[in-house]
Amino acid sequence: MKVHLNLAYRWFCRLGLNGQVPDHSTFSRNRHGRFRESNILRRLFESVVELCLREGLIGGDGFAVDASLIAADANKHRSLPSSEWNAADIGPDACRAAREYLATLDDAAFGAATESIPKFVSPSDPAAQWTGALKGHAFFAYATNYLIDLDHAIILDVEATRAIRQQRSGPPGR
Repeated sequence: MKVHLNLAYRWFCRLGLNGQVPDHSTFSRNRHGRFRESNILRRLFESVVELCLREGLIGGDGFAVDASLIAADANKHRSLPSSEWNAADIGPDACRAAREYLATLDDAAFGAATESIPKFVSPSDPAAQWTGALKGHAFFAYATNYLIDLDHAIILDVEATRAIRQQRSGPPGR
């Protein structure tokens, strides 16, 4: 359903019938731009979880973790075989994603916990993992991991990591 026609969304956001719905990219642009160096979105999320706890909306008896693949903004046609890519080649003028990758090389969530060497690397987003899922075409992706209270279907925590499933054969669309 298109969000601009969804009356429940309009009510929740306090938009009238003629109120302008924000463009879908507004949240992403703010998250990657204005709020990039801030932890305000994390604090907002944790405040909502805290309110749910106070109101008894979180049971605490049963939890599950759901990991979903999210496609990375990395062009598979510009990827390199991992044997041709070297993290030391990333210079100070590299894109933000590449600089952030260097800063997390020792972080278990971004590769330090695995000895697996990816078949392909995206120079523009080296933390994105070349992965195959559901027997479909391989692509660069991340995993989003959600901790969920099973009794009340409330997300208690979320963390992005490198994707776990790796495609071991075939070049990336060359």
